Amino acid sequence: MVILLSVLILCSVILINLSILPFFMKRFESWRSEKEAKVAQQMDQMFFNRNPAGITRLYFILPFVLGFGAYIITQSLIAVIIAAGVGTAIPNFILKIRYAQRIQKFNYQLLDAINMLSSCLKGGLSLLQGLEVLVEEMPIPMNQELGLVVRENKMGIPLEESLRRMDKRMKIEEFSLVVNSILVARETGGELPKVFSRLTVTIRDNRKLKESIKTLTLQGRLQGIIMSFLPILFVLWVISVNKHHFDIMLSNDLGRMLLVAAVILQVVGMFLIRKFSIIKI
Repeated sequence: MVILLSVLILCSVILINLSILPFFMKRFESWRSEKEAKVAQQMDQMFFNRNPAGITRLYFILPFVLGFGAYIITQSLIAVIIAAGVGTAIPNFILKIRYAQRIQKFNYQLLDAINMLSSCLKGGLSLLQGLEVLVEEMPIPMNQELGLVVRENKMGIPLEESLRRMDKRMKIEEFSLVVNSILVARETGGELPKVFSRLTVTIRDNRKLKESIKTLTLQGRLQGIIMSFLPILFVLWVISVNKHHFDIMLSNDLGRMLLVAAVILQVVGMFLIRKFSIIKI
């Protein structure tokens, strides 16, 4: 009787798994396809010529590897969950770093591109011909982005629309100013060399002002970082010296309330310090 009951339970479990497994596999495949399409779109924006499927696999491999390693080292479920979460976030972090580096390089090349384009216009070339010169002369990523604009124009897309698309891809305030100036000048018949000359002065002054603000707020930002992490380091040091130092607070309702209030105030303080140390121009 016991054997028959065990066989029935085993068959029930197998049938349940066979019915549930296709559902989960279908959901997993749908999520993988969506993630791969999103990764492919991000890589296309960065002209990153790699197989998106390889990057997508990292979303499954890294959580397992880091979670397994954390279990071997700590044998703690919390550590496994944290390590798996870190493994899931690493691919996104890598893509964001590459995108930020690309944006930074593009921003550094912007003034040189404006000056070169202004020289081309003064030499009698049209705006599109000047952009073609920049594609040949400027380094990556400027030549890649402008090359896409030129190719879109040859395919029949208006130059204004291509510049707007480029502006949406880059999301740089100074480049948005350049694009808007070009569009307004083309609509009103303004002289682009003069517009570029004024833009160069404006962008340089803006960058000098940002550097000055960054230098003046450096001390405040460092103080904020130190004051934010000092309580955390102090608590860790106390626990390393005496593990039972906070037992009296943890065993008392009032003590637990004070600890929760301290954590909340610490988080609020870190947020306010960061908020006050950022000055937007």
